[in-house]
Amino acid sequence: MARSRSSSGCLRYINPAYYLKRPKRLAMLFILFVVATLLVWDRQTLVRDHEEELTTLLADVSRLQEELEGLKHARGMKSDDSGSKVVKDDPIEVERRQKVKEAMLHAWSSYEKYAWGQDELQPQTKNGVNSFGGLGATLVDSLDTLYIMGLEEQFQRARDWVASSLDFNKDYDASVFETTIRVVGGLLSAYDLSSDKMFLEKARDIADRLLPAWDTSSGIPYNIINLAHGRPHNPGWTGGDSILADSGTEQLEFIALSQRTGDPKYQQKVENVISVLNKTFPADGLLPIYINPDSGSGSRSTITFGAMGDSFYEYLLKVWIQGNKTSDVKPYRHPTIPLDPYHSLPTRSINGCREMDELACFAPGMLALGSFGYGPAESKKYMSLAEELAWTCYNFYQSTPTKLAGENYFFHSGQDLAVGTSWNILRPETVESLFYLWRLTGNKTYQEWGWNIFQAFEKNSRIESGYVGLKDVNTGVKDNMMQSFFLAETLKYLYLLFSPPSVISLDEWVFNTEAHPLKIVTRRGSNDQHDRPVIRQRARKEGRD
Repeated sequence: MARSRSSSGCLRYINPAYYLKRPKRLAMLFILFVVATLLVWDRQTLVRDHEEELTTLLADVSRLQEELEGLKHARGMKSDDSGSKVVKDDPIEVERRQKVKEAMLHAWSSYEKYAWGQDELQPQTKNGVNSFGGLGATLVDSLDTLYIMGLEEQFQRARDWVASSLDFNKDYDASVFETTIRVVGGLLSAYDLSSDKMFLEKARDIADRLLPAWDTSSGIPYNIINLAHGRPHNPGWTGGDSILADSGTEQLEFIALSQRTGDPKYQQKVENVISVLNKTFPADGLLPIYINPDSGSGSRSTITFGAMGDSFYEYLLKVWIQGNKTSDVKPYRHPTIPLDPYHSLPTRSINGCREMDELACFAPGMLALGSFGYGPAESKKYMSLAEELAWTCYNFYQSTPTKLAGENYFFHSGQDLAVGTSWNILRPETVESLFYLWRLTGNKTYQEWGWNIFQAFEKNSRIESGYVGLKDVNTGVKDNMMQSFFLAETLKYLYLLFSPPSVISLDEWVFNTEAHPLKIVTRRGSNDQHDRPVIRQRARKEGRD
């Protein structure tokens, strides 16, 4: 009975009549109901808000990941999702890379302080000089170096100057070659890295001013043009001829400009030059340095991989790489296969002895880069030649008291090499080749050689207001010029020499002759891309010291 009464007592609390007779308890029940409802509603609202915030956060994470991938893509870095292994940075490489970056900061800060907006800095007198018509050569040349090194504030200041102050409407007779490789190349590289369309528009502006230079009867361009009035001509000292390097070193930049703007006129102008030269191309793949712009044929017999010939051969290879190494760019590849690579050594005979320019020290890098288009035996032959030439170029530096190379060297039979013209103007060609050889072989010896050269620059060329060349590499007497290519090329190649191979990957970028990296873009109409050889960037290994 007790259990029965207890059960009946509990049941009365669910009987509505019980509360109708007790108003206070009814009110209390109502309040409890409202509170419980509010608690449940608030919890659902919190869950819903949390889900919305979580969705927003996930979207933000996805967007940031896409932006990071875009940044990696712009800087030539491979995604972690590609399956490639992440190689831990060598602490020595990190330290050396930082030292090169600090050198770039010193050079750039000196330019900003004493020569902002002018072409080049004269560090000894702390003033600027417009050696290229006032086109801001050092600034434009340095854009991609600043970007690659992560110097964001400096890059932004330079970008703002280009947007607001870079004016090409100048009554100035400009070198088509120098303006193309420095200004057009520098602006296109900055565009490829940053995706800032302002750079592309500026590149198009200056390229349009250069185009009348190609209006000759043969299509071989004149080498000088007035930027304001469009009057092209050749230097008087060439006897009316065009120079081989100056006429055949615009292809990378103008093809890239056509690819990015969709306007074929730039590519058509420069590719016609190769078509004309192919009509009379000799069997050994070597052309004289003077070309008649009316007939398109060589007019003198001097042949060299040095000054006035060098970058023409470089671009035959690099346009083939830029064009995905397909049949679309076969006209560039065919002339670059000499019958015997040793017959084409970058030296020339003067008064019975051999002479070689330091400028020709780009050739080891070119041969190494080009060696990947052949079978194993041929590839090994070209790579061996590249390594031997690099050893010679490095000894240009090691043979002087300052450990900096002179402008050219003589090879006397049975004797050591001897410096000829003894100045050094901060040239990049040797460190350029060391960069390629390290990337392609993994041999850390090339890093050590590059580091030794960098230390020689620091010891002999660095002053309080920038970097200067030497009037004489034997005495160390300094000149008064910081060449723009020191920031564009020398320091960039040194920085990349101590950076992971994924930074500006050689499978994704091609460097113009001023070291401006241009993104490799698939050429329309390419149907045989699957056949193109891949540049194999080797694992690290030790080598001779």
